[in-house]
Amino acid sequence: MSDRPDLLESLRAAVAEGRAPSPADLTRLALVTDPMVLRKAGKLLARLEDVEGLRPLRVAVLATCTIGSYEQILRASLVSAGVLPELAPGPYGMFELTLATDPFDGVDVITLLLDETAFLPHDWAATDVDGLAGHLEARLADLRGLVLSAVERCTATVLLHTVPLPAQVRDSVISWRARAALSKAWAKLNEGLLDLAAQHRQVAVTDLVSVLADSPHAARDDRLHRYGDLPYTDGALYLLAREVRRFAQVRAGLSRKVLALDLDNTLWGGVLGEVGAEGVQLGGLYPGNAYQEVQRTASRLRDQGVVLVLASKNDADLVDEALTAHPEVLLRPEAFSAKAVNWSPKAGNLREAASALGLGIGSFVFLDDSPFERGHVEEELPEVVVLAADGDPAHIVRTLLAQGWFDVAELTETDLARPELYRSRTLRNDFAGGFGSSEDYLHALQVRLVVEEADGFAVARVAQLAARTNQFNLTGLRFDEAETGRRIADPDHLVVTFAVADRFGDEGVIGAAWVDRSGAEWHVDNLVLSCRVLGRGVELAIAAWLARRAHAAGATALRGRYVPSKKNGLAKGFWTDAGFTGEGDGAYALALDSDTGLPGTPAWINLLEGNEVAR
Repeated sequence: MSDRPDLLESLRAAVAEGRAPSPADLTRLALVTDPMVLRKAGKLLARLEDVEGLRPLRVAVLATCTIGSYEQILRASLVSAGVLPELAPGPYGMFELTLATDPFDGVDVITLLLDETAFLPHDWAATDVDGLAGHLEARLADLRGLVLSAVERCTATVLLHTVPLPAQVRDSVISWRARAALSKAWAKLNEGLLDLAAQHRQVAVTDLVSVLADSPHAARDDRLHRYGDLPYTDGALYLLAREVRRFAQVRAGLSRKVLALDLDNTLWGGVLGEVGAEGVQLGGLYPGNAYQEVQRTASRLRDQGVVLVLASKNDADLVDEALTAHPEVLLRPEAFSAKAVNWSPKAGNLREAASALGLGIGSFVFLDDSPFERGHVEEELPEVVVLAADGDPAHIVRTLLAQGWFDVAELTETDLARPELYRSRTLRNDFAGGFGSSEDYLHALQVRLVVEEADGFAVARVAQLAARTNQFNLTGLRFDEAETGRRIADPDHLVVTFAVADRFGDEGVIGAAWVDRSGAEWHVDNLVLSCRVLGRGVELAIAAWLARRAHAAGATALRGRYVPSKKNGLAKGFWTDAGFTGEGDGAYALALDSDTGLPGTPAWINLLEGNEVAR
């Protein structure tokens, strides 16, 4: 909105009042591209202490050079993702020693800032490119060993990046043939860095080289490099910090799930009500090809699990006709999991779409060309990321993708099926209207719950559930892939997944539990469940299964906790609804002395264990 205070002024006020910046200001901060503004924001936010609304994240920063302004830029970027970082820069000149020996206790992410000095010898011969290539391979092997050793000592994820080949190195070789060989060797080095992500779940790599190639920011300022061992400009550091922010957003489970799209001058050029379906600009030459690329990009996002919602002020019949009949349309009506095509305010329509899908409004990104509509949504729904589609349509795709709002650590089968799962949810809601009682409806749904002990193949999905589930998250403990994998391998712990299917389709893995079974009493360290299956009694069936499993193993009691947060009020009554007794301070217990006191599975749910499904 035009009357909003300056971003830095808003951040200063939040720090002074000891509160988190507003969701709208976090979005504004994420969209800042000026490194100087980020430096100032980072200095302000360094005074922000533990506050509600930002997830704590401990980040170690190890560099082969001076980090300069990177700490401030990185802090501002991370806060914009909704996390409160505790940054711990490593000592200058001790990169390898720190990576080799530090236990990294309590650290969540170890981010590396690498330059060419990590791989090049101090002096090298331009006439011996083959020898230089061998040296690069050896240094890559050294770094690989250090990184893999570090992740074996801790639960942190190491995030590193590809390294640009400096012009003065490349151009020092005057032979075209030798220069090509040098570039090939450097490309092989970067290929090896990228390959580290495939060698361990606790390693992630971002391709800084390609990011710089697609940016107006220069990688290097030669004077700063020589004066202060600062190999990267503030612009390059901003780009790297943006990539770290995208990763931290994924790790904290703060990525978005829904893309809400306007139509006129967003998915096609022109106003449908004025020019008709045949008159909109779509496909062919510019600007129609730019709008079609927006549709193609949205379709690719949908293929990877992003839920599409149509939010347009238009005549619904005219829109359906255009989406169905126009030969250049790539997003047909079935591509959208929910549609809000009417003349009502879009903020209200987005609220209703979130309710119909069973998703929080904070999981939405909204793309619209109208400053008025964007401003109204920003005002009414500050948790929504609002992106501008006005101006040159050639830039819309970049606007949509640049910040990685929808990034995930790894695509799972549930991610790929998500759009259809949410379409099924709307069909399920319509189906419910034809029954006299809720129990009749639930029996007619033919709900099936499949319980399986998690294995290595389930780690990514289970960790994703821990990171991204907020509403039905009993304790808020977010076990990442490393910790989940350790618990799966430990006989004193049990990690279980829950999958649901009904007459409308397979929901996939929608929940998980982490249980400590090391003593006479079992403790549920956390239980998370996707809100899209709530209301079907699934959570009660899960409690019944846990109780019976613990009883069969000889446990004397099953204990659990509920730790309230701003978002998990939905789960408040879970333990008492399941038959547990409250003991105060969020603790609950169920005695397992006899079969008679064990909770039962709701009659309309068919509960199966994994081995029963296999048979």
